[in-house]
Amino acid sequence: MNLPDQPPTFRPPSTVELPWSWRLEDKTGAEVTVTEDYAGQRFASQADAESWVGEFYAELAEQGVDGVTLLDVDRVVYGPMSLHA
Repeated sequence: MNLPDQPPTFRPPSTVELPWSWRLEDKTGAEVTVTEDYAGQRFASQADAESWVGEFYAELAEQGVDGVTLLDVDRVVYGPMSLHA
């Protein structure tokens, strides 16, 4: 009896697949812990990352985020950028 190959198990995307992320910071530059809905977000492109922070900056600010720094894997692209006017 021939059975089909097992499907690959789920694995989270690697930093090669989703290299863009935001470091969420308080006024001192320390990283802020946010709820699971916003923590650990990774993106395939800089534009996707920027769109996400543009959509959720108010919610991030409510959770104590004062600024964000854009990262390409571990390289700082820019920031910190304030979430306040």
